[in-house]
Amino acid sequence: MPEPSTEPSTRPSTQPSSQPSGGTAPRSLAEALRARDDVALAALLHARPDLLNPVPGDVTQLATRAGTRASVVRALDRLDRFALQTAEALAVAPDPCPYPVLESLLAGENGTTGEDNGARAALPRALATLRDQALVWGDDDRLRLVRTARELLAPSPTRPSPTGLGPTVAEATAGMSPTRVQEIVAAAGLPATHDPVSAVTALTGLFTDPERMSALLDQAPAEAHQVLGRLVWGPPYGEVTPDPAPPVRWLRDRGLLLPATARTVVLPREVALYLRGGLAHRTPEPVAPPVTVHREHRPQLVDANAAGQALAALSTVEELVKSWEHTGPPVLRAGGLAVRDLKRAAATLDTAEGPAAFWIELAYAAGLLASDGEADERYAPTPAFDDWLELPPAERWSALAAAWLPATRTAGLVGEQDSKGRTLPALGPELDRSAAAEVRRRVLELLAALPEGGSPDPDNLLDRLAWERPVRGTSDLRARLAHWTLTEAEVLGVTGRGALSAHGRALLEHRDPAPLLAPLLPEPVDHVLLQADLTAVAPGPLRRPLGDVLAVLAEVESKGGATVYRFTPGSVRRALDAGHTAVDLQAFLTEHSRTPVPQPLSYLIDDVARRHGHLRVGAASSYVRCDDDGMLNEILADKRSAGLGLRRLAPTVLAAQAEPTALLDGLRAMGYAPAAESRTGDVMVTRADAHRTPARSAPEPVPDGPPVPDETLLGAAVRAIRAGDRAATAVRKEPAAPSTGVPGELPRTSAAETLATVQAAALTGSAVWIGYVNADGAASQRVIAPVRVEGGFVTGYDHTADEVRTYALHRITGVAELAEDHV
Repeated sequence: MPEPSTEPSTRPSTQPSSQPSGGTAPRSLAEALRARDDVALAALLHARPDLLNPVPGDVTQLATRAGTRASVVRALDRLDRFALQTAEALAVAPDPCPYPVLESLLAGENGTTGEDNGARAALPRALATLRDQALVWGDDDRLRLVRTARELLAPSPTRPSPTGLGPTVAEATAGMSPTRVQEIVAAAGLPATHDPVSAVTALTGLFTDPERMSALLDQAPAEAHQVLGRLVWGPPYGEVTPDPAPPVRWLRDRGLLLPATARTVVLPREVALYLRGGLAHRTPEPVAPPVTVHREHRPQLVDANAAGQALAALSTVEELVKSWEHTGPPVLRAGGLAVRDLKRAAATLDTAEGPAAFWIELAYAAGLLASDGEADERYAPTPAFDDWLELPPAERWSALAAAWLPATRTAGLVGEQDSKGRTLPALGPELDRSAAAEVRRRVLELLAALPEGGSPDPDNLLDRLAWERPVRGTSDLRARLAHWTLTEAEVLGVTGRGALSAHGRALLEHRDPAPLLAPLLPEPVDHVLLQADLTAVAPGPLRRPLGDVLAVLAEVESKGGATVYRFTPGSVRRALDAGHTAVDLQAFLTEHSRTPVPQPLSYLIDDVARRHGHLRVGAASSYVRCDDDGMLNEILADKRSAGLGLRRLAPTVLAAQAEPTALLDGLRAMGYAPAAESRTGDVMVTRADAHRTPARSAPEPVPDGPPVPDETLLGAAVRAIRAGDRAATAVRKEPAAPSTGVPGELPRTSAAETLATVQAAALTGSAVWIGYVNADGAASQRVIAPVRVEGGFVTGYDHTADEVRTYALHRITGVAELAEDHV
């Protein structure tokens, strides 16, 4: 281990503000926490909210909970890279560790690492972070990493250290025979010792002495240096044969390599640190990688581009949800959307399955679609979708963006497999990732820190995120979440050309983005341009009534700045099925077209209307009725009607084995235009009375751990902990007679003594220490200041609970006065 520097240091103190200069050093984490002031204690509870569930009874309980494995793992996972490297260095340092030793592990020994890597200047901040989160305690002369963190970060044969260091000489020789230890000591040129402990100490002293290590390695063969070079930065383990090569044998004989198993050797930690120049990490990273501007754009261009994407997003979501109005896709038995239905949605939106999954999840997060909860459960729009459609475009986008930012459902996972090999479906129950919201917000914050119009290199941004929250283990979820965030923000219109837009900045700052977005969106138009090739061009977004009718009357052929609709016999028939007449359609087009209605379009409408309803289909199972028996003969003679099971009942009536819906579809496929009729013989108008689910609330994001407490809760928790600590550490007067009880157990006094003591305390206004058993049989110790004793009850201020309470005298097991200096 590197020797501490003896030069005077000008580093800033890392001692907590509540630690008095020259005071007694804490002997445990509980003592260190007890020495903190209320502000520092509240800061700990804010940084680690899991410690508040439930509120600890006193500081000792708080310290115990702060050292549990689950809590420590959570705290380590939230450290930045250099704070984590500092904790990792402490895990391989002596326990306790002086500050200069820790400094040398991160910055290197003076003169051995060349240029300053910045670790010396950054170490006080990193150490303060670890202290604030109760991962490190003790003064600068005796720094201690909490035991659980040391166990998690220290190297072991089954779990290599992130530093790449192996065990110490003492750890590696723990099971070695005394004779073998003495042989190593002799081969290393050291005098023999009387016991293995002193032999290991001598060997450790050799490996931590730079001058003697340099002299020893000068004698090593050149190939031995190559072997050490392969192991020095980790992993420190290597395989050997029963008869190793001479360079390996030379290193093993002198303890520079020590046996780990029968076939592996390990490089001792002290040797590796010497070869590294004292560094615990190959590349200390004390400074966060800056996120710089990769490309610059005019802010107006960024906003305009983002507004165009926002308008396209509104159109896409509306088209998706409307496509599920009548017959939405069924819900899988395990929940979610079938692959075939995802592909169908992607075809409807003219996009790939990945983007389609994002739009589906976005609509679900915004509460615009949900499962209907019926026996034949299907996905359908919610009543909130109708309310959403009535909002101005900018407000509709705000609703989508406000649902996207805090959502924890992760569309990027759709199509991947879970731990059991099952494919994750869109809208499935296993798509929530609690880190998604935090990563999404942090990505936007980094974009917001750039000058307006500036977009970063995505790799540069991902490097910054990886430094702020380094990945422990093999999961790369956070990097993937960040990549998905950049893609989703662009298609949603939060960013434009990779830069954060003005309305995206307002969304991030919890301001209403609609006023900033509204002027950038085109005004809805109330007209189209009809063309002779049976198409209509919408020069912008259409007003709601015009868009709704045109969506029924024509098919969308292409989208973009202008939407192109195409009129077909099928689309015209669909409009007639919805209750429109040919006269209505002609008048509608004349009213809303800036160009005359082309003759081919008029002919198309009249021709389809003339044939529409000539055939009537009803339920027998089903039947076809027509006044023209020649047309019925034509249908019977057509081979395509064989699957419908038609037979003649009367000159103008055919019966069918198919259901009415299938019969309608079959006749339409044959080129006819039948109309459905009711039992009374009237034509049934199939209006677009869309299916809606019952009222549904949007899915709640899955929190990433316990919620962050507010100031009120923090203040109350700190007061409760302080009160419990006073009660737990209160000093009682020694009883006049020797006590036969076990130290620390509840006091035992007679009923008369209890009554006399609390009455005396009420008269003098002093506090007493009581043992109490509640109605559930739970025993506790409390410090109270009695103010009234009557009716078998004592009422007083409970310092433990920090409030006035009443206790039954018969449940008080005993009472004792407090010592004079604690009254």
